[in-house]
Amino acid sequence: MDVVTWSRLQFAMTAAYHWLFVPLTLGLALIMAIMETLYVVKKDDFWRKTAQFWMKVFAINFAVGIATGIILEFEFGTNWSNYSWFVGDMFGAPLAIEGILAFFMEATFFAVMFFGWHKVSKRFHLASTWLTGIGATISAYWILVANGWMQNPVGTTFNPDTVRSEMMSAQAFWEVVTNPVAVSKFFHSVTSGWVTGGVFVVAVSGWYLLKGREKVFARKSMLIGALVGLVGSAAVMLSGDSSGVHAAEFQPMKLAAAEGLENGGKRAPFSIVPGVEIPGMLSILATHSLDGYVPGINDILNGYTDNDGNVVPSVAEKMARGRKALDALAVYRNIREQYPDSAAVVKAQMEKDVQYMGYGHLSKPEDVIPPVGLVYWAFRGMVGLGMLLALMLLLAAIFAWKDKLEKKNWFFWLALICIPLVYICGQCGWIVAEVGRQPWTIQGLLPVNVAISSLSAGAVKTTFFLFLAIFALFLVIEIRIMLGAIKKGPKLTED
Repeated sequence: MDVVTWSRLQFAMTAAYHWLFVPLTLGLALIMAIMETLYVVKKDDFWRKTAQFWMKVFAINFAVGIATGIILEFEFGTNWSNYSWFVGDMFGAPLAIEGILAFFMEATFFAVMFFGWHKVSKRFHLASTWLTGIGATISAYWILVANGWMQNPVGTTFNPDTVRSEMMSAQAFWEVVTNPVAVSKFFHSVTSGWVTGGVFVVAVSGWYLLKGREKVFARKSMLIGALVGLVGSAAVMLSGDSSGVHAAEFQPMKLAAAEGLENGGKRAPFSIVPGVEIPGMLSILATHSLDGYVPGINDILNGYTDNDGNVVPSVAEKMARGRKALDALAVYRNIREQYPDSAAVVKAQMEKDVQYMGYGHLSKPEDVIPPVGLVYWAFRGMVGLGMLLALMLLLAAIFAWKDKLEKKNWFFWLALICIPLVYICGQCGWIVAEVGRQPWTIQGLLPVNVAISSLSAGAVKTTFFLFLAIFALFLVIEIRIMLGAIKKGPKLTED
């Protein structure tokens, strides 16, 4: 495998590992804040001790998540330096804001939340708990602003003098921040974290009931976890709908791959599994119209007319125009100082085709097709597992609300099985989002083969296995510490 493949594998491994911790952080932050709110409102010490237990689990998860996130950001500079150069002015801004504002906010209030019991007032401590969760959520927003721009690059202009994609005004920055793809990804990712947190709390509570321990604690924790998870499930479905519409508008090849749609058209069918389709459903999901046109893989390759009547060129034509732009860029940079008038003419020619410049780096039109089988089945894994998790959470809410958890061992085992399933569901979602937009690091602008650093495949391969060993060790340690805390259980009585 070449350096591009190894660099992608290393980044994928780091991102996938990091996402093991982020959703649980977002979910537990909300759940433990609700529990502490009940403590302050009801003045019932049971809720303080319940919140403290889940804070301990939150802290274990939070610590390891920070380490993996830092490594992930460093890889932009080490493995993807051409990408970092090309978008550094834009891409660095949301990540810097995330670090300076959100990360320091959650880290500061985390210290008060975890160590401040009996040292600050109840209300101040409660505010610190909520602000820790809000800080984590804001952190996710700025990261997803950066990621959303990679999916739909708005608000930036290509500067031929610096060979960079730059924001030229405050209005451009606002376009990046309010990018509809980023907003949808934010709500989808954060609310999926609520589902993860809800499933985790329900499963751990079910384990206690399976063992006949901490029955009141387990039932009340299960109810709150299930309700948070159900709200998250409903929000995931709503944000998933908008994500589908945005994919159809900005990343049609991703949608076509997720559906295995070779030839599109109006009233396009939705594929449940190969050979089983719902007529017209894909058009409804993608365009909110039964007669909406959805292009398939072949349509995108050969060119088509979209729902607004715009003619979308074939990939071959985009490649030809992209190479013209690249040639004009090379000429412009060679003559801009010595022949400024001629350079202005060449620059104007380049700007006619600059939107297709990324296509000029492709070898053949078929390069724009992502791994269809992987994306297709990952999408079905995400949707199918999401429905199963929602059903489990609904049962948990009903059983806990009606206090009918006695002799429900089958359900407790189901909840425990759902812990790995909720993580698989989340990973499937990111496979659709990231593998589905290949070969682009930035949609339509910069393919992966141009974005990498000047490294040898051997160097990246070595660090890949080094990180793999370190991450595996971290995961084993984290799971062992977390299991130890869970086995010890909540401290509901004073020693």
